[in-house]
Amino acid sequence: MIQPTRLKKRSQFLNVAKRGAKVVTSGLIGQVLPHNNEGELRVGFTVTKKIGNAVIRNRARRRLKEAARHVMQESVLVPGDMVLIGRSQTLARPFEQLKGDVRRTLKKMHEGNGEKK
Repeated sequence: MIQPTRLKKRSQFLNVAKRGAKVVTSGLIGQVLPHNNEGELRVGFTVTKKIGNAVIRNRARRRLKEAARHVMQESVLVPGDMVLIGRSQTLARPFEQLKGDVRRTLKKMHEGNGEKK
């Protein structure tokens, strides 16, 4: 199983938010910043306090991680950075639809439209 490198530092998340493109779906918000065929895919996960307490946020983050893991096993990965932000519907959304949301985010990176002009 291929495990992508994780984004962990705040500065990495802010860089993707500032320079990357945004994909909004019912289950998540994705931010993508493709690289020029250098490096590997790095992924970060976050859920804001607006969603709920720590237990709810961790459950939403675990669902995002698992959906991303499933999709990345079946996809060709493009070098770049991707941040998946949990929404209130992340917990209630059926898992197959959540995986579709992650696919849509990866598709945006494949198209190369990830960098803001």
